[in-house]
Amino acid sequence: MLPATKAIPKEMLPILDKPIIQYVIEEVISAGFKEIILVTHSSKNSIENHFDTSFELEATLEKRIKRSLLREIKNISSLKSSIFSVRQGEAKGLGHAILQAKDLVNGEPFAVVLPDRVMNTSRLNLKKDNLAYMRQFFLKNQSSIMLFEKVPIKDVSKYGIAKLEKSFRSHSSTSRIINIYEKPSPNKSPSRFAAVGRYIFENEIFNHIPNSAKKNKEIEITDAINDFIEKDNQVFGTLLKGECFDCGDKKGYFRSILMTGMNIPEYKKEVIKVARNN
Repeated sequence: MLPATKAIPKEMLPILDKPIIQYVIEEVISAGFKEIILVTHSSKNSIENHFDTSFELEATLEKRIKRSLLREIKNISSLKSSIFSVRQGEAKGLGHAILQAKDLVNGEPFAVVLPDRVMNTSRLNLKKDNLAYMRQFFLKNQSSIMLFEKVPIKDVSKYGIAKLEKSFRSHSSTSRIINIYEKPSPNKSPSRFAAVGRYIFENEIFNHIPNSAKKNKEIEITDAINDFIEKDNQVFGTLLKGECFDCGDKKGYFRSILMTGMNIPEYKKEVIKVARNN
């Protein structure tokens, strides 16, 4: 996403009037999670600042009688009490990022949500679907679970792809994962089901992450999951309902703005007008 992210974390890029990270935090809270740990870097202070209280801004909005905006700003800062952060000194893979939160997780099961994947909420109920469904599944079964979407065969080399015990029947069905293949070639891919960036893990997964470092010193969560499965643990998958935007990709980010605008009547008219004139 360079050059846009040269000085701004990609998590703070806006989708209309809210940064990407806020959409993701709202999804997590809607799913029923009470505490959130942000794994950040010294170059990403703006993420923490976004959720902090801005007394000067609130006073200015109050003075100008911008009550609606003031409510929005206060709602953002009200999340602060449930958001904690830890620093990842050096980017060494997703598994390494997860390890940074181990002490704060404190022996409990936990979810991992990648902030560059944003749900299209137009046909979703964030309190029931996807991450919320995964949470209910975990509470009932006490088994780790991941979210997948079906991608074109030509795109499997971009993702972690699941080998499943059986194919998904519907969006509310689950299947046991046999293995995860990291970015396989199309002719060697076990399926077209790609990891979306939503996971719920038993705390035991931490015992498998330190041993999964590759020669390039990246610590990948895929290797830890496969090691976890090989040690006779079960991990399940479920199928994405609706659409998830890949905001780490320029086309995906553009689509997120376009489709979010289409869900708001005043913006939808403008999008249709532009399309007709071109």
